[in-house]
Amino acid sequence: MNKALEELTREELISKVETLEFRLGELERLIFGRKSERFVPNAADPGQMGLFAQEPVGATPEPAKEQITYERQKPKAKNANHPGRNELPAHLERIEIEIQPQEDTSGMKLIGWEVSEKLGYEVGRLYVNRYKRAKYARPEEAGIICPGLPAHLFDKCIAEPSLVAKIVVDKYVDHLPVDRQFKAFKRQGIDLPTSTAYDWVKQAALRLEVLYQALIKVVMQSSYIQVDESPIQVLDKDLKGKTHRGYQWVFRAPESKLVFFHYHQGRDKGFPKEQLKNYQGYLQTDAYAAYEQFKIQPGIIPMHCLAHARREFEKALTNDKARAEYALNCFQQLYALERKARDQNMDYAQRKALRQDHAIPLLDQLEQWGEQNLNQTTPSSPIGAAIRYYQARKPYLRRYVEDGRLEIDNNLIENAIRPLALGRKNYLFAGSHEAAQRAAIFYSLFACCAQHNINPMAYLTDVLRRIPEHPINRINELLPHQCMG
Repeated sequence: MNKALEELTREELISKVETLEFRLGELERLIFGRKSERFVPNAADPGQMGLFAQEPVGATPEPAKEQITYERQKPKAKNANHPGRNELPAHLERIEIEIQPQEDTSGMKLIGWEVSEKLGYEVGRLYVNRYKRAKYARPEEAGIICPGLPAHLFDKCIAEPSLVAKIVVDKYVDHLPVDRQFKAFKRQGIDLPTSTAYDWVKQAALRLEVLYQALIKVVMQSSYIQVDESPIQVLDKDLKGKTHRGYQWVFRAPESKLVFFHYHQGRDKGFPKEQLKNYQGYLQTDAYAAYEQFKIQPGIIPMHCLAHARREFEKALTNDKARAEYALNCFQQLYALERKARDQNMDYAQRKALRQDHAIPLLDQLEQWGEQNLNQTTPSSPIGAAIRYYQARKPYLRRYVEDGRLEIDNNLIENAIRPLALGRKNYLFAGSHEAAQRAAIFYSLFACCAQHNINPMAYLTDVLRRIPEHPINRINELLPHQCMG
């Protein structure tokens, strides 16, 4: 039980007030403030501690300095009077519209054209494919021949794969609920019950199940994966008038840029334990307790995310600016190395060499500073919590320098989850646990499309057309990176 206020020492009272002020500030920022974690050092602040200051907080000795430089392309200068505009894509259809002067041009010579281009839009067009199958009577009343219909996505469905794909993409990529889509169809004279569309989506997911399972197998065969999870509200028949808080677990293989989602009703450690029971290789996660079990599982090499560690110091800026800025400056230099590797298109060997030469000294410096400041901060303070978070996980946070394939953080998998977060704001919840897993199938394929810069509408239309007759032993050919990569 906490001490009564009158029993607290002056130092304990100050620490308690600082903690409460920090929590209040975090709540106000959550409600009213910006969510960006971008850190911009204030060089004009005389009280700010530089990364290589002569006397950093905690009297840390100044480490050896090493200047890191890199080149980047200089932005093109813009006209002061007009910033210019991007040219319209060349693949778009051009409709020529000639405009002649109103005055009489008889006797004049045409010397050229002034050309301007403007981008137009025509509402999506619904159409009907009318299949006419020729029927022939055999001679001497030997019967009738008539070709069968082409293979369809599922029986007794009036929708072509292109329409089913549009409904699915609008819902899971552009976050437009099905009932709103059908209201738009109704304005075009097509009045169909929304229950019909939900059935189309369900049947499409069932068709894609075999492809989804193939995707899972490919990802789990990787020797380096990232894992994260995100909540989703689900209607539950056993919870009348309420929703169940389920989770979409997300697994990403950075080398192949393949992602899969899997819905599970809880966030307990049971599901990741089952999914990863045979996995061998690097496993990058945040510090959620469910992942702690893998630190002792043979064959798994655990690693953490520097972005999560950095976030703790960013939160502590209002609590202890000097110490927080010291750490953030160090993170800033570590991320500058990653940008250099990307800008120069370094291969894995080059990226590893860059990190070995420049990132390791920075990580050593940050760890030494943390060790010296650990006992100078209270565990309950934001800066104390940030330092302890980092120090407790430092072997796993620095593991990315071992191999050029590894990423410094989990940001790419968080980007893959973002469409799910945006979708929640529009359709609010899944209609059932089964519907949540069907959503996982579509989110998986569309996340792979995004990772490989593939148009999701073109991909899904193509796959839904081909999959009814596609050989099961060649199903991997329909994965996004194989099908349209």
